[in-house]
This record gives sequence, structure tokens and C-alpha cells, in this order.
Amino acid sequence: MPLITLIGECLAKEGKRFIYFGPNNECRNCKLKTVCFNLKLGREYEIIKVRDKQHSCSLHYGNVVVVEVREMPIIAAVDQKYSEGARVRVNKIGCRNIGCGNYEICNTLAIQNEKMYTIKKVYEKMKCPAGHRLNKVELSDQ
Repeated sequence: MPLITLIGECLAKEGKRFIYFGPNNECRNCKLKTVCFNLKLGREYEIIKVRDKQHSCSLHYGNVVVVEVREMPIIAAVDQKYSEGARVRVNKIGCRNIGCGNYEICNTLAIQNEKMYTIKKVYEKMKCPAGHRLNKVELSDQ
């Protein structure tokens, strides 16, 4: 089931993806803040439908538009000792090698340290320049 939220009209395009970085202090007195704040911090979303309804917003240039979004899967790096279906306490790798092709997967904003996740799918073994034995996986926080 899609979620409803608001996004700046310049960004409101079907297929566009964004990461929710959390509430802004300027929004605390806005009557529409609950619609904007109903997303999960650090998670990636894809706009699946743009509705006709617009609202004024002091934070965005122009108006905000009502959109339907879907939550994208959490793609992360976990130790190779874990397999599909395992419940794991995931921590960010903490790698500082920003030139590495795995950097975003190892440092995803969607992961909350010490939270339990279920491995839904193991995609592949990752080549880690630092020598960590990692798999690229899809996680569920449900």
C-alpha cells in the first residue's frame, strides 16, 4: 500500500527517488507536518503517483505536491556468515574509503545501529578492499 506525503513541486515526478532526512525545525508549526513526517528516517522512497493537490510551503521553493510513494528495500552489507532468513543485529561498517564502489552500501543511512533486521535476500559476495567478508543483502525491518 502506498504512503502519502508531500514533496517540493520541482521534485514531484513519477519514478523520482529520494531519501527522507527527517523533520526540519521550520516545520514544527505547520498544519501539514504529519503528512511530511510519516516517513522513516534515512529510508529511500520512490514516487509512484503525483496527485493534483498542492499546498504552500515556507521551506520549499514554490509549493509542495501530494504524492504517493513506496518504500524501497534496504540494501546493505552484512557479514558472510549470515544467510537468507536470518535475524541479525546490523551495524554500519564504518568504512571511510569513499572511493570504494561499495561505500554507499556499507554506509547506508537506512540502517539503525543495533536494530534487528531480517535478511530477505542475499545478492552477492562483495569485494572489500579492507578485507571484510561481506555479502550485499536486502534487509527487512518488519
